[in-house]
Amino acid sequence: MTKANLSRPIVIAHRGASGYLPEHTLAAKALAHAMEADFLEQDVVLTKDGTAIVLHDIHLESTTDVQQRFPDRKRDDDRYYALDFTLEEIRQLRVHERSRWNRESREVAVYPGRFPLGPGFCGIPTLKEEIEFIDGLNRSRNRRTGLYVELKSPNWHLSQGYNIADIIMQVLEQTGYAERKDQVFLQCFDDRTLRYLRDTHKTTLPLIQLIGQNDWGEDSAVDYDYLRSPTGLDAIATYADGIGPWIMHIYRGKNPAGEPVISNLVSDAQTRGLLVHPYTFRQDELPAELSSFHECLDIFINRAGIDGLFTDFPDTVRTFLRQ
Repeated sequence: MTKANLSRPIVIAHRGASGYLPEHTLAAKALAHAMEADFLEQDVVLTKDGTAIVLHDIHLESTTDVQQRFPDRKRDDDRYYALDFTLEEIRQLRVHERSRWNRESREVAVYPGRFPLGPGFCGIPTLKEEIEFIDGLNRSRNRRTGLYVELKSPNWHLSQGYNIADIIMQVLEQTGYAERKDQVFLQCFDDRTLRYLRDTHKTTLPLIQLIGQNDWGEDSAVDYDYLRSPTGLDAIATYADGIGPWIMHIYRGKNPAGEPVISNLVSDAQTRGLLVHPYTFRQDELPAELSSFHECLDIFINRAGIDGLFTDFPDTVRTFLRQ
């Protein structure tokens, strides 16, 4: 896939329209589709019986009622792992707004102004179900909204005896998406997994190297500082089609005159033929020193010149682009 195949920048619905509905529910994906996102993101983990499901974390407690339904199924680290539950058990769970425990040991919403934290009304879809759901919406709405699939914690899955890359590629084959280069991106924080997809699976789908911070604890031996360097970008260009950097790798704050400081990452990547799709654009969580979501979008789209962006609010981004 080249930049010429798509209008710039593409709008990627981060976990669906997650600014309005609980993340990765089919309801959030339907709303993002109606908001005319170009791509809908699928974070993928596995169940005990090797089914690919759409869930951001390898753990279940932050977005589901697993603690109430299966109180005795946590591991020694007090976490509930999706990989410890069969698909039949996963289907019993309800998804709620992302939550955390505060200092008073109360469960509170991570984003208090979003959908109310309460009993969930949607379940966790399998990857196959979500693809078929989006396919149906594309047909009924006469659109070609695409998939943006992330392979979550591939090395951790391998340590547990599961090859998540093989399973995801099998689902894409079954649903007819394995060759749809204009409708599918595959992304991962682990470079070895991306190389495996390119070299072993011989996939022609565009691959995106996600770039985080070295202290985030991603299950990878990748040096993300190196990947952002010219030499690192040269290496990425040998196996991937683009990068997915954290927004703060591009926007570096403001100088004493109040002007935004933008790194060379976008231009360095694009010079090497790499697309740049940073994450995550949230109107309720702005980078430091920015006064509005409009200012944030202006900096990244009109000044930095990104090729696409992940956002919890695809309608707001679409409105900005129309203006």
